[in-house]
Amino acid sequence: MPDIRLPDGSVRSFDKPVSVYEVAASIGTGLARASLAGRVDGQLVDTSYVIDRDADLAIVTDKDADGLSIIRHSTAHLLAYAVKELFPEAQVTIGPEIENGFYYDFSYKRPFTPEDLAAIEQKMTELAKKDIPVERYELPRDEAIAYFKSIGEHYKAEIIESIPQGEVLSLYREGGFTDLCRGPHVPSTGKLKVFKLMKVAGAYWRGDSKNEMLQRVYGTAWAKKEDLAQYLYMLEEAEKRDHRKLGKQLDLFHLQDEAPGMVFWHPKGWQLWQSVEQYMRRTLGEAGYQEIRTPLVMDRILWEKSGHWENYRENMFTTESEKRDYAVKPMNCPGHVQVFNQGLRSYRDLPLRYAEFGACHRNEPSGALHGIMRVRGFVQDDAHIFCAEEQIIEEARAFNELTMRVYRQFGFDNVSVKLSLRPEKYAGTLEAWDRAENGLREALRACGIEWEELPGEGAFYGPKIEYHIKDALGRSWQCGTLQLDYVLPERLGAEYVAEDNSRKRPVMLHRAILGSLERFLGILIENHAGAFPLWLAPVQMVVMNITEAQADYASVVAQTLKKQGFRVELDLRNEKISYKIREHSLQKLPFQIIVGDKEKADGLIAVRARGEDLGQLTLDDFAARLKADMPQ
Repeated sequence: MPDIRLPDGSVRSFDKPVSVYEVAASIGTGLARASLAGRVDGQLVDTSYVIDRDADLAIVTDKDADGLSIIRHSTAHLLAYAVKELFPEAQVTIGPEIENGFYYDFSYKRPFTPEDLAAIEQKMTELAKKDIPVERYELPRDEAIAYFKSIGEHYKAEIIESIPQGEVLSLYREGGFTDLCRGPHVPSTGKLKVFKLMKVAGAYWRGDSKNEMLQRVYGTAWAKKEDLAQYLYMLEEAEKRDHRKLGKQLDLFHLQDEAPGMVFWHPKGWQLWQSVEQYMRRTLGEAGYQEIRTPLVMDRILWEKSGHWENYRENMFTTESEKRDYAVKPMNCPGHVQVFNQGLRSYRDLPLRYAEFGACHRNEPSGALHGIMRVRGFVQDDAHIFCAEEQIIEEARAFNELTMRVYRQFGFDNVSVKLSLRPEKYAGTLEAWDRAENGLREALRACGIEWEELPGEGAFYGPKIEYHIKDALGRSWQCGTLQLDYVLPERLGAEYVAEDNSRKRPVMLHRAILGSLERFLGILIENHAGAFPLWLAPVQMVVMNITEAQADYASVVAQTLKKQGFRVELDLRNEKISYKIREHSLQKLPFQIIVGDKEKADGLIAVRARGEDLGQLTLDDFAARLKADMPQ
């Protein structure tokens, strides 16, 4: 009879097989009511799962991350149940949990309207209040196919037909609705109390544009009402901060159909770009990097040698000239190896750090493009470090320190680190991959930081450390990377003369801190809601006169500040000062300088910061304050 070991180390013994729910009830009625599932020997199971052996058990509630995942997946089934109740002719397909919610794809004769969505959500609420039991049962594969065909669910039958013969499948039944699913699910619909349907979008069946376009209904689900309220508030804030809207409002950039996924930078946007690029250029120079420039277009032969033609061909733009095939570079690394290979390198030259603000192009699907966050043409703050194996840890440690310092300068203090490991499709040997992965682990330990491992997420030529920054809304963005690569130096013939005069392959560290500058600028725009800190603001201040009588003095003030290196606009328009202030406030400028008769007479300026009146200052005091706010 089973002995059940609980997370606190205590053991409960039972004289017969016992369900997860019964174990929870033996601990307390409160835990039994809160239980959503169980984790038996590390495996998630339903509360109805019967344990007939000695086992470790943890009761899963809505306080656990797994509990929230189960709530979201179960709410997707509740959505499908409600749709079938209201629209019996609709066919259900798949409905997984996703970040912050779930979706379910349906085939139906007409598009769902906003009124339909409201009705579906109301029906979901009714079904949840009925607290209908959710029951798991099993069917052999062929019986499951026959069952779903008998009720007209041809998509479900097609899914099962792709499963190998002889499999026994699990199904879940709640009231009049049955769905195919591995589970686990909540024990009853009454556990699903906090949800909201968000939108309807199109999605091809099985992601293939040759198949039928289905209707994908998105929703969100949470354990508590306040969590849902916070999420909806975050979405509202994200809408206000959308970089595409702010890009237009602040006259930073635009995109157009004639150049999909390519950005047209306007003067103010390009000034923002230059502030970021020049800061990075100075920072990299101080850290011992040498800046280089490599060609945008290179022969197919080089890409075949590097492995990109075989592993990345579908994402590359290609062209042909004089019967030779060329590719527009999707990344800079093969070009950097060519620079390294010019001349004989010695161990004394290492580590050799090459940096390039290299323009790259990748043939991203049009449906994946998103403002300047996901583009086809972009520039990376890219660099490659060629070093000896014994230099890896020190180079990784120095890179980590540099990366964290850069993020702090841009206002990002919350940074998490992940390690992406060998993908299914990879170049090189297993031995080289093991060596590379263990090398990065050792480097991370040397940095004294914690990390999460992501199996299968590495690039085809090497594992990578990823740096994820959190913005003002708590959203996580993956920016920096450090990839350890033994493969490309081998493929492209890189070598150096070692201390014993033998020839050795250098290790190649691919690294970026910001990643795509376009994407990083999009993150910055949304993080600051367009109200950039002084050093980044495209226009740092505007000087305005109240009447024509102060026009000459306003011009002198503006010219003086410009000569000190500040980015200044001069507004001498014959408009009311209140109108000027309101208009420039919409442009989110860090400072507004106002001069009237009193300021002119006393040689002063009246200064307004965002949301704060700084009063009258001398020009020298104001300039000193500005310089103190700039990066040192």
